[in-house]
Amino acid sequence: MEALKPLVFKKGGKQRLGKGFSLDELKKVGLKPKQALKLGIPVDTRRRTVHKENVEKLKKLLEAKQQEARKPKPKPKEKPEQKFEQKEKREKTKRGKKEKSKT
Repeated sequence: MEALKPLVFKKGGKQRLGKGFSLDELKKVGLKPKQALKLGIPVDTRRRTVHKENVEKLKKLLEAKQQEARKPKPKPKEKPEQKFEQKEKREKTKRGKKEKSKT
């Protein structure tokens, strides 16, 4: 994945990477600043400009995050030995509790 930095235009039409997305860019995508920070998106509250490229970059990122969230996560398979060990541990703890309660 490319660097998650917005494009900022300098005088003379030159481009550089900015420190974060402006509040208006986030608003156009439908994100609040705190939500963006939770998703790992940098926010620059001092910027006031809105650039189409940055809005489109944010939209693509959000679509990718939503698709990633929709995919079911595979469960780790337990080995039969692990199940047996877990069962033994449970039985030992039960035994220990019973012995303590008798005394």
